[in-house]
Amino acid sequence: MNQTHDANPAHEAGSVYDGLLAGEADGHWAFGTSFEDPLAGVDTTVPEGVDPGDLAGYCLMLGDDALVLSHRLTEWCSNAPDLEEDVALANIALDLLGQARLLLARAAAADPAVVPALPDGSPVPPEDALAFFRDEPHFRNVRLVEAPTGDFAATVTRLFLCACWRLALLERLATSRDQVLAAVAAKGVTEVTYHRDYAARWLVTLAQGTEESRRRTSTALASLWPAVDELFGSHGVEPRMAAAGAGVDPATVRADVDAVVDQVLAAAGLERPQVPAMSGVRDRTGRDGLHTEAFGHLLAEMQAVARAHPMGMW
Repeated sequence: MNQTHDANPAHEAGSVYDGLLAGEADGHWAFGTSFEDPLAGVDTTVPEGVDPGDLAGYCLMLGDDALVLSHRLTEWCSNAPDLEEDVALANIALDLLGQARLLLARAAAADPAVVPALPDGSPVPPEDALAFFRDEPHFRNVRLVEAPTGDFAATVTRLFLCACWRLALLERLATSRDQVLAAVAAKGVTEVTYHRDYAARWLVTLAQGTEESRRRTSTALASLWPAVDELFGSHGVEPRMAAAGAGVDPATVRADVDAVVDQVLAAAGLERPQVPAMSGVRDRTGRDGLHTEAFGHLLAEMQAVARAHPMGMW
């Protein structure tokens, strides 16, 4: 499962994007560790030929995927099977939260109209406003990331499926004509490679473990599998961004993702579930703001403090 990706000019020494790629720049990657603009000093000019609204919408999709999955993973804090896994899941959640912060900030810079209106004088930065003050229909995440947390087998199975897919997208996005997206993707490739490998090891371990752990893993795979097809559905924004050289059409990564998934399932001794895909409503899915019942509960918990204190600082 070795992965390679092309070098990008954003990585070159002396680039203004070095701050986005430096692992020690914690303020850029751990949401809430810095109140500075995460894109401060970075040229956020929209590339020629890229529609600002499409760029903002695309960033919201990728940012919302990371934000919602991060929140689900944080539900394991102090509840994981042991301390090591508690720390591992928290760190993965922080990686995704860092990606979400940059992507939501990029969306706001590309098209400020996507940011919800707040009371005059509110100190909430744009990326926080997008995370905490949008209503359910305005989130663009796929529905796989919002499913209830479930047990540990469900968590690692979902993380594996999501990471395989997100890694394939980020590898291609590292050559985006939008230098912010390219830098975010380049950093994200390293992070999500670890997410995928961590989850794959646990998936195989559980499937090849006790009778009970295998049953739970098989059940988790069957329950999550209906949401997999949605990962590869092409929303109107995605093909346009791909055509402009700034984004990735998810339909183009399916073969690569399937190859990795099949490799790990074979090692685990598991078969692809034969279950129907999750349906939408009049062709609307998570990318269109159509979500599951579980998502409303997730947002209520995630947004409660910010909405109660929209003028607060912490």
